[in-house]
Amino acid sequence: QVQLVESGGGLVQAGGSLRLTCAASGRTFSRYPFSRYAMGWFRQAPGKEREFVAHITWSGGSTYYADSVKGRFSISRDNAKNTVYLHLNSLKPEDTAVYYCAADPNPGGNYDYTYEYDYWGQGTQVTVSS
Repeated sequence: QVQLVESGGGLVQAGGSLRLTCAASGRTFSRYPFSRYAMGWFRQAPGKEREFVAHITWSGGSTYYADSVKGRFSISRDNAKNTVYLHLNSLKPEDTAVYYCAADPNPGGNYDYTYEYDYWGQGTQVTVSS
């Protein structure tokens, strides 16, 4: 199995920045290294559906973003540390949500859909005050 643990959330004023971290672990990595997984970040605000935020391929060579965060958020990964990051800049109150990281062992191109991902973390709360 794969365990994903997010951290780095918190309360920040509009215009501020945060860095979210997702640490991956599990016995699965002995057979299927973390570097083989594509990774994604999603978020869910109260009363809303979970929505795609960002995706990074296994090598980190390609990244994809939701239009709402393009130019403000940046996803990166460190395969040596089994870790993926989400850098949140120029935060807005509408970015307030629980942020989840997810692992995709068999990337099929539908990176912006939750069903593409097999493993999920428990989430970290980001609150942006106006």
